[in-house]
Amino acid sequence: MFKKMYSMLALLMVLSMILSACASTPAPSTGSDTPEDLTLKVLVHQNPPMVAFMEEFNKKFEEKYPYITVDMSVVNANDLSTVTQTRLTANDVDVVDMFGFANAAQPYMSQVDAPNWQQLIDAGLLMDLSDQPFVKNYDEAAIQDAGTYNGKVYEINLGRVSYSGIYYNKDLFTANNVKVPTTWSELVTACETFKSIDIPCMTAGGKDGWPIFVGAYGLIGSIYPDQEALVEGLWNGTIKWNDAKSLEMWEKMQVYARDMMEEGASGIGGDAAPGRFASGAVAMFPGGTWYGPAIEEAQPSFEWGYIPFPGSDNADDNKYLFGKYDQGWAVAANTPNKDAAMLYLAEFSDPENYQAFVDAVGFIPTQPTAQLNTAIGKEVAPYLENFRVGYEQYWIAPKGAGQFANPWASYFKPFGTDDDPKVLADKVQADLQSGLDAVK
Repeated sequence: MFKKMYSMLALLMVLSMILSACASTPAPSTGSDTPEDLTLKVLVHQNPPMVAFMEEFNKKFEEKYPYITVDMSVVNANDLSTVTQTRLTANDVDVVDMFGFANAAQPYMSQVDAPNWQQLIDAGLLMDLSDQPFVKNYDEAAIQDAGTYNGKVYEINLGRVSYSGIYYNKDLFTANNVKVPTTWSELVTACETFKSIDIPCMTAGGKDGWPIFVGAYGLIGSIYPDQEALVEGLWNGTIKWNDAKSLEMWEKMQVYARDMMEEGASGIGGDAAPGRFASGAVAMFPGGTWYGPAIEEAQPSFEWGYIPFPGSDNADDNKYLFGKYDQGWAVAANTPNKDAAMLYLAEFSDPENYQAFVDAVGFIPTQPTAQLNTAIGKEVAPYLENFRVGYEQYWIAPKGAGQFANPWASYFKPFGTDDDPKVLADKVQADLQSGLDAVK
């Protein structure tokens, strides 16, 4: 009997050791202590500083977890939503880069489609991350505002950006005794001064189109500081794109596009514009905070500053920075590589790695322990209390609205075909009204 008991105890000890070994294995296994090789498919959007950081991060991740190979795909930002949906539906991706949750349908909006992120969640394509430990590394407000739906967390948002400011060349301003503008009139005077001495006032990536209208977001914000109220007013008709206040906006937009932008800006690509500014050839560069690292990389010794776009002649109207919650990580609900995906997000969310990320891309951090170490971080720090979410994060166009139902400066020549602010204002409102009438 003792012999049988001894044999039974020995067997239990062996089983206990086997179970303990299996529980401590941090990745899928083949029944041994050697992890099974796997490929983690990651999808991100094109943003040169971010892509460069991710390539280095992936190398270090693979060194730490040699059984995981990261296959990272990069797509144009405009294609990210469509490609994400396609690959999630095909179960062909594990970790996806998604912009912060925005454009939720409001009660005053009629017959609008839910935003893409909401459709993906409703279709069961995104994983609930609520209980993952790395979520606690981020600001509660950022998680709630940019990654939560129906009380569950589906995205960790990695940072905010401002797109409504202007980079300016400190040396040119000082050398020519030009005041850094705080009002529209001062901005006009500064541009006229630089042009009179054959220095182009502004540049931007006009070849890509979007940098021109994004560069004028601060102008929109200075006239309509409450962007959420602007969207509601456009929907209920209390604000129109051809009323007196909006006509002021269009008139200033024409000056911006026609007179302030340097000749030839329509041929400059978005990725080339930061280098053009950093060369010292132009005085100003309207654009987002994401350009900061690219400017530094192009010319590390270049002295520049960043200010809110002064679109109003009342300086108090020009103290805001408008922007959005930018990139975030989400995980495919049906991924066969859940453990590896969680490792990937956990490693990225480590405060040291996250700090390196925000330093590289110039984001305004969403981890409370992160510091604003970069040049662009220091420039925006004085305005963070005045950070506001921008118009396009609230706007959903009514079905049936025409193609011009948006406040884009890029409609004006030489970037578009329009050259009369009043005619353009009427066209934009007509395109919007056609959609509003269709959903009544």
